Amino acid sequence: MFKLRTLPFTEIPGFISKETCEFHYGKHHQTYVNNLNNLIGGTEFENKSLFEIVTKAQGGVFNNAAQIYNHDFYWDCVSPNTSTRSVELEEALNTTFGSIEKFKEVFLNSATTLFGSGWCWLVYNNGKLEIKQTSNAQTPITEGAVPLLVVDVWEHAYYIDHRNARPAYLEKFFSHINWEFVSKSLEWAKKEGIKSVDFYMNSLHA
Repeated sequence: MFKLRTLPFTEIPGFISKETCEFHYGKHHQTYVNNLNNLIGGTEFENKSLFEIVTKAQGGVFNNAAQIYNHDFYWDCVSPNTSTRSVELEEALNTTFGSIEKFKEVFLNSATTLFGSGWCWLVYNNGKLEIKQTSNAQTPITEGAVPLLVVDVWEHAYYIDHRNARPAYLEKFFSHINWEFVSKSLEWAKKEGIKSVDFYMNSLHA
């Protein structure tokens, strides 16, 4: 049986309110956990790890398992506290995008223009950084890419606090990125590749 992970904060003032946490984490995220537990009972996935389910399942089982991971990762990508980028991450972003400001521009534009519900990711893929959009529950790990950063652009992620103003939400998101977590994700992606995702999931869902 999977359990809802612990939220690493109760709110992020000016960005994610307590009410949003109550709904986004306490209801939406919890529902994905409940649904997955109900769906896998008595199936080949009943005793599988979350990583195995996300990378092997399809349909409703995949959708709920992937949404558990996507949300788990999103909560770690943001923080109420300021943090700094590692030298390794700073160099990688500058090499790939030209500057941190250019990365911000490209990443937020990609997140803004994603049609409908989904996610915008920074990933480590074949030795380089890439920005990827995914719709609904889709996640880059099914293609072997290792997530470093993600922003949730399902409307329920921001409607309570920002109404339908996705660009305003995204601007706030960028100012609250947990760069320490992103830096560690890059470090482990380089060391372990896609295995680092399995390790991350197991750290939350042993």
